[in-house]
Amino acid sequence: MRQIAVAVHSNNVPGLAEKVERFVEALARRCPDAVLLVGGYWGHMKEVVDAALRRGLRVVAVLPIEREGVELPPGAVVIRSGCEYRCRSVIMVRSADAVAVLGGGVGTAIEAFMAYAMGKPLFVLAGAGASTDRLREAYPEYFDERRVVKVVYVDDPERLAELVCAAEGGAAASFG
Repeated sequence: MRQIAVAVHSNNVPGLAEKVERFVEALARRCPDAVLLVGGYWGHMKEVVDAALRRGLRVVAVLPIEREGVELPPGAVVIRSGCEYRCRSVIMVRSADAVAVLGGGVGTAIEAFMAYAMGKPLFVLAGAGASTDRLREAYPEYFDERRVVKVVYVDDPERLAELVCAAEGGAAASFG
């Protein structure tokens, strides 16, 4: 069983919903035993949850204290973290075997940096139309001189799912 944190925008980015759908569909084909970890049920996170549950994937939502009352669909596991947004992200990323960044703003970028700092295999969808698209330009391979894990940028959501499914803990550097 692979636990995959999916970091994605909490609002709506034009064109990203279709990429989210393609990623989840490919993920369900490639690793049907995967458990997706998300940080909520709004914006594109809601699309990840709904698409995953439709395809029989297991979903765990680690909710921040500010949004603990959000209703999730049957089948989703809810963790009321008691933490604010960034703290809940630590729980989500720390619990993951790999992290897929599908596109987002500063919160999604923070989750990418957390994954890097924790040595988690880190895969970023390039061309998502979100602020995280700038990560590739600023950090083409590594976020700093420690070279903890190679950040893998992928333009295609299906290829991203394939790489995430194949990732072993700490082995992101072998993909590209």
